[in-house]
Amino acid sequence: MRAITMAIALSVTLATPLVAGDGYTTYAYDGSFEDAAFSVENAIIGAGLVIDYVSHTGEMLSRTAADVGSQTHLFDAADIFVFCSASLSRKMMEADPMNIAQCPYGIFVAERNGEVMIGFRDYPDGIMQEVQALLASIAEEAAAF
Repeated sequence: MRAITMAIALSVTLATPLVAGDGYTTYAYDGSFEDAAFSVENAIIGAGLVIDYVSHTGEMLSRTAADVGSQTHLFDAADIFVFCSASLSRKMMEADPMNIAQCPYGIFVAERNGEVMIGFRDYPDGIMQEVQALLASIAEEAAAF
C-alpha cells in the first residue's frame, strides 16, 4: 500500500502543469513526440473513452504555410486527440444545453524546439470543471509515463 501511495505522489509530482491559467494547461513530457502521442492515446482509451479523430495540426500548418504567406515554423509536430464522454457530456448539457459549444474535448501533443508538451484548453467555471478535471487526469497520466 505504501508503494502505491508513493507511486501516486511521484506521478503527480512529475505531472505538474508547466503552464496554467492562460486559457490552456500544458504538461512537459520527458520523451519523444511519438511516445507522448502514444501515452495520450492510451490514457484516453484507458479512461474508457473512444478517440473520434486525430487532427494532425502540425502537418497541416507546415503544409499550408507558404499558401498563406507565412515563413514561421510553429511546431516540429502537433496532434490533437478529439473525443467525448457520453455520460459527462449529457450531464453538462442537461445543466445547460448550450454547453454543446464545449464539445467535443481535445488533448494536444506538441513539440517545439525539441520540447514536448501535452495539454488542453481550459473550461469555464461551473459544471464544465468536471470536464476540466477529466482532461487534467488524462493529461497527467499521459505526462507521467
